[in-house]
Amino acid sequence: MDYQELASKIVSNVGGINNIESVSHCMTRLRFNLKDVSKANKESLENLEGVIGVVYAGEQYMVILGKHLIPTYEAITKNFDIKTGSIVNENLDDLSKKKEPLTWKNLGSKFIGFISASVTPLIPGLIAGGMLKVVLLLAVTFMDPSFAKSSSYLLLSAIADAPFYFMPIIVAYGAATKLGGTPVYAMVATASLLHGNYTTLVTETAKHVTLFGINVKLLDYGTTLLPALLIAIVAYYAEKYLSKIVPGMFRSVFVGMGTIFVSGSLGYLILGPVGNLLGQYIANFFMFLNSTVGPLAVGLLAAALPWMVMAGMHTALAPFMTQLLSNPGYDAILRPAFILHNMSEGGANLGVALRTKNTQFRSECISLAIGCIVAGVTEPAIYGVNLKYRRPMYGVMAGGFVGGVVASLLGARAYVMGYSNLLALPIFQKTVIGMIIAIIAAIITSTIVTFVLGIEENSPKKITEPVKKTYSDDAIVAVSDSKLLKLDNVKDETFASKVLGDGVAFELKDDVICSPANGTLVSVFPTGHAFGILTNTGVELLVHIGINTVNLKGDGFDVLVKQDQKVRAGQPLVRVDRDKIKQAGYDLTTILVITDAKGQKVNLKTDGVVKTGALLN
Repeated sequence: MDYQELASKIVSNVGGINNIESVSHCMTRLRFNLKDVSKANKESLENLEGVIGVVYAGEQYMVILGKHLIPTYEAITKNFDIKTGSIVNENLDDLSKKKEPLTWKNLGSKFIGFISASVTPLIPGLIAGGMLKVVLLLAVTFMDPSFAKSSSYLLLSAIADAPFYFMPIIVAYGAATKLGGTPVYAMVATASLLHGNYTTLVTETAKHVTLFGINVKLLDYGTTLLPALLIAIVAYYAEKYLSKIVPGMFRSVFVGMGTIFVSGSLGYLILGPVGNLLGQYIANFFMFLNSTVGPLAVGLLAAALPWMVMAGMHTALAPFMTQLLSNPGYDAILRPAFILHNMSEGGANLGVALRTKNTQFRSECISLAIGCIVAGVTEPAIYGVNLKYRRPMYGVMAGGFVGGVVASLLGARAYVMGYSNLLALPIFQKTVIGMIIAIIAAIITSTIVTFVLGIEENSPKKITEPVKKTYSDDAIVAVSDSKLLKLDNVKDETFASKVLGDGVAFELKDDVICSPANGTLVSVFPTGHAFGILTNTGVELLVHIGINTVNLKGDGFDVLVKQDQKVRAGQPLVRVDRDKIKQAGYDLTTILVITDAKGQKVNLKTDGVVKTGALLN
């Protein structure tokens, strides 16, 4: 594969260099922070060879590449002048004006986006450190127990523990860059909680400590999350305020000093203790779940994880794993659920492999299953098979639920941070047998459920190929494979009375709605149920998909284009989930109305069965 070309096409289809604030990556996804998401061409991205899927969640535009990720990421960073990680904008005043205001409606997505962006730089370090701890554990357990007393072990343990102990500093970096502040200020203020002067005072528990005469609560902040987030927020606003009031010639000296002074001092006095208290509440919440509905909690989380992974929400849970490993010292919910989800994704692929008659597809499914189970990489399986064929997702959820219940009943607990695959089994230490049984249960359940439900191998359609015929500018064509109806037969008085104009209706036989003419999309409703086109001859057209489907608020509609885009007759514009919309009780009759003919005479065919792109005039 030509990764240079793939990188170039991806950059172009997310809106170009000027639309990219920054790019980062996780295990399988390129994560773009875009200035204007509407400029990204999802349709074209999904059509690129090597691209498994495209997701927008947590305010990040994610292109899923699987095994092609690293070489593509390297090609992007090498060939394009694009900042990696999250962008830092020195003009804090200007940045604040561009941000979407916080409302009750977007509070949840904003919170998830903030947490995800804050912890994303941390996750590879936690996994690396956790796996090194696993190696050291195996070395001491099975090779030489006396190795634990050697200086080599102590030094290697320090390397393995570093990502966890200094987690607050890394989290502060992620939070500050997400907010748009200067990362080093938040990092320095957070690092003060781990400085030797402070940690020495913590060990001297009988000593009374004050700052400006105010008592300082002495706590251990290693491996904590929330204090760093709070400090980063305060540092951002402190920097922003000081940048306004400090004269330009003195900013380089006093803004930074003032920012770390304010955020660092408040970190000792308020932010650290408050964050620590919130962390304890979170740990107590998980402990409560574990002691009451433990089996159901693990099972339900494992069943929900495939959808969380697709939305990019799963990364927000990673820091709470370390919170649990710190207090109470083990994780009986999150890590077991993550591992069992991966096993279930693999099991579902095995079920598809057993069911399909396509030899090549069977081989691909087995390969993806091994990737899920052994390597813990699930996105290729999710987007390449399980979500694509829909029914296997039920197998994934069933396997995750059954495995989660079994793991909890058998007391499976992770005592060390690790990755979600078979190689991480040693992190369960004395409860490893329970986890192995749960993994077997998850794989078998997901395999059987998927095999029984089967797949419709011909159901997924290639919907992005436009009609290849070229039309004249005065041509108006059928928007989909359908049966034509007169507007009088439409069960909506507004259209049937032709108050908006004359036209034709379509009884859909396909899931794709295409452009009826050559022209420009002058309006595209965010819900995807309607769009307006100004043809190249000046005629104004309206396409309305379904009756009262605006009430679905976009559910069941996948918009493939954006407003002001030039389109050709027969070009796919919207993909609809006909089954889902019909099950919701909506009439999917699609209407094409000539809202303004500009004095031109336009007569449309209104009966018969037509294919997409068939001439109507």
